[in-house]
Amino acid sequence: MSTDLTLALVSTIRHDGHGGVADDLADPAGLASWLDARAGLLHAAGVPPVGDVDETLRAEVVELRRAVRALCAEAVRPGPPSRADAATLLPAPAAVDRLNRAAGRVPVHPVLAWPADREPEMSLVAGPAEPRVRLPAALATAAIAFLTGPDRTRLRACPAPRCVRYFVQEHARQQWCKPSCGNRARVARHYHRRQADG
Repeated sequence: MSTDLTLALVSTIRHDGHGGVADDLADPAGLASWLDARAGLLHAAGVPPVGDVDETLRAEVVELRRAVRALCAEAVRPGPPSRADAATLLPAPAAVDRLNRAAGRVPVHPVLAWPADREPEMSLVAGPAEPRVRLPAALATAAIAFLTGPDRTRLRACPAPRCVRYFVQEHARQQWCKPSCGNRARVARHYHRRQADG
């Protein structure tokens, strides 16, 4: 879940289909739409419906996304970061601090479950806080879990022309975030070869 939620957040910066970059969180309506589309993931992360989305919440989520994208760029080193924000990355210590502050806004406590037919299990449960506080905290917590988990080592920045996404490599031969990026990369190579042959 942490991988899915983190990749969903960083993928709100994407190729716009015309050579530029689109921001799915450019306004409060964009954030509201993104939240609706990820309601299942957010519910699993303990975030109830947020309700009204305003500019303050949008700005907080965008700043959190900026921190996560900076740490994704750090994670893919020595490879290049995404072209979308390579020139404007937060320094890693500032990004780490931003994530920790957001995650720390919600108190967390352990809960014990011990079903009669299984071993005891502990889970961490977020204490009471309004959804507008729980959302950034859950996004930050998911990013921390992702960045400290095994999927981080398979994180890549898509090298396809104009693509700005990060993705988790599913197998050793996977080079692009999705098949259409692979097609675009092959077309670009073919074009450049034809231009060179003159």
